[in-house]
Amino acid sequence: MSQEQRRPRPAPEPRAANVNSVLSIAVAVLAVLLGFFILRDLRNDTSISAPDAVSSEESTQETTVETIPVETTVAQVVLTAFKVQIANASGVSGSAGLLTTEMQGKGYIVQPAINKSEITPKQTTTVVYYLLGSEAAAAQVAKELGGVATLPMPTPIPTETGSLGEASVLILLGTDLAGKPLSILSGGAVTPAPAAVITTTTTG
Repeated sequence: MSQEQRRPRPAPEPRAANVNSVLSIAVAVLAVLLGFFILRDLRNDTSISAPDAVSSEESTQETTVETIPVETTVAQVVLTAFKVQIANASGVSGSAGLLTTEMQGKGYIVQPAINKSEITPKQTTTVVYYLLGSEAAAAQVAKELGGVATLPMPTPIPTETGSLGEASVLILLGTDLAGKPLSILSGGAVTPAPAAVITTTTTG
């Protein structure tokens, strides 16, 4: 055997170098990809957690509602929308006629004055009676008289005729108000309104 055949063949160094280069490139590409995905995940986590933080902060805030007081005006009934009857139960002669004249001067429609029924005792306290549906009118009249009591109409009606005619409100005049000027009774505080006024303020 010749000497050339006994010599060992040298290792193919270029092929090994190529393999190493490919591995290095693959590792580098893999590192870049991993870095890209990691950065993307971090950005997604940040964008998701930010609204949560805002909503959490908002949930801890207290909500204050400003309350605006509502102003209302008590409704005044049109004075010409009902009729009033005054019955003298005080025993003071002419007192019902005097009050009738003064109520007419205030703008009320008042029927001619009459007396109480025979079975109705003398009254020391004036009361305003009303038919069903005339509660507001009776309250207006009672306020005009200085805030006397109002009650549903009794049966029988306590007038000498036993009826009210066209009236729906009855003033059964007692000795407490008999002969007293209406300006003193109402204190000048009540001024009849030409029409019903209801004022309601809404908050929005």
